Amino acid sequence: MNFDNYELDPSIYDEMFTRDGAPREHCRKIYEALSEFSAEELGSIQERVTRSFSSEGITFTVYGDEEADERIIPIDCLPRVMGGADWRQLEAGLTQRLKALNLFLEDVYGQARIIEDGVIPVDVVRGCPQYRVEMRGFSAPHGTWVAICGTDLVRTNDGFRVLEDNLRVPSGVSYMLANRKAAKTSMRVLYRSSKVQEVEHYGRVLLETLRELAPRGRSDPSIALLTPGVYNSAFYEHMFLAGEIGAELVEGRDLIVNDGFVYMRTTTGLRRVDVVYRRVDDDFVDPLVFRPDSLLGVPGLLHAYKLGNVALVNAPGTGVADDKSVYAYVPDMIRYYLSQEPILSNVETRLCRRPEDLEYTLDNLQDLVVKRVGESGGYGMLIGPHSTQEERNEYAEQVRADPADFISQPVLALSRSPCLIEGGFEPRHVDLRPFVLHGRTTRIVPGAFCRVALRRGSLVVNSSQGGGGKDFWVLED
Repeated sequence: MNFDNYELDPSIYDEMFTRDGAPREHCRKIYEALSEFSAEELGSIQERVTRSFSSEGITFTVYGDEEADERIIPIDCLPRVMGGADWRQLEAGLTQRLKALNLFLEDVYGQARIIEDGVIPVDVVRGCPQYRVEMRGFSAPHGTWVAICGTDLVRTNDGFRVLEDNLRVPSGVSYMLANRKAAKTSMRVLYRSSKVQEVEHYGRVLLETLRELAPRGRSDPSIALLTPGVYNSAFYEHMFLAGEIGAELVEGRDLIVNDGFVYMRTTTGLRRVDVVYRRVDDDFVDPLVFRPDSLLGVPGLLHAYKLGNVALVNAPGTGVADDKSVYAYVPDMIRYYLSQEPILSNVETRLCRRPEDLEYTLDNLQDLVVKRVGESGGYGMLIGPHSTQEERNEYAEQVRADPADFISQPVLALSRSPCLIEGGFEPRHVDLRPFVLHGRTTRIVPGAFCRVALRRGSLVVNSSQGGGGKDFWVLED
């Protein structure tokens, strides 16, 4: 009964239903259970999951023109559900992709063979603002430049696509765990009967990964999570993760470098730090190397890292590999370094630095999504079909002024998943951010932060732009 008025569109993949309206096989039991809930029961479930986020202070910060606004992230109580076979495909594709990205970073800061062999233009790499000349000649321990990656995935009727790779300081994993806790607590019977694979061990897996990267000889490494401080939009996550892995939550002023080693100031004196899980951007991490006016970083931290006396996760300079222009070449990286075809496809991408792509983009703004190569969070982009002629004209001027700063992509019909909207079930567009961990081996817990565009018709899933989250259930076979 709850799905009687649920709208299906054959042009949009629905995560729960086939085109003819039948529940997908792996969703059948969950569909039947959700159909039996009364409106009062559903309202109570939604209230409990919302209260869970509110009571735990699970927030994000929206920065306006004049002030920062801290909000509770919206959560939808209905889970997005995936079968084991689909998850295994994603797992294989994400593992392949991160391996190639780490090889790319090791290469472009080393011999740069991929540039010499003409696979990727030199100006795309070395002209990228996130390319750090200070890292040239450095070789990351175990080849791990990126130990923590959050890759954004979407699904259409044509299958899965990688939307972007977040390789610098990827966030959102606390929402994955909080969504699971809220949904599991509020729907205990349905959760148990559905045989959902667990994600609560993410903290243990993250700790294993960080320990693997500790300097040689440090069998019980000391780990610190470096945060910009309480005013950072992801500070809740920093506190959460520090607690999950038993790390000290520190700011730059809490650390000091002495004789090439990193120490933490404590009430009993200095204590050596072996691994720094940084949530501070490259520009601010070490004022002796990057921005000299930074008060957030640690003077000498990069020197200690290059000496091998501390692990820095993720390594500075990884941002060159998640630049939106470089993204277009990741399938070529997979072929070049691994001699394999990509398991997961990119979204078709045009680089406005190319004259023919610029011309096509300007001629078709009304049909495209256009993005700045260095922006994130849904900012700085134009969604053509949802824009006015005036907005397109203004954006076109920006593109013409600096074509290399823009890429364009087709508007994708992101898959939809049922959500509880004003007491009824309605489809909303969703994406997925799994978290890939790599120390000496690759680990992925069977889950992700599922973002949802809660506004009717919206394709923007970012919480700062009206989106929210929902739990993501990967079922056992």
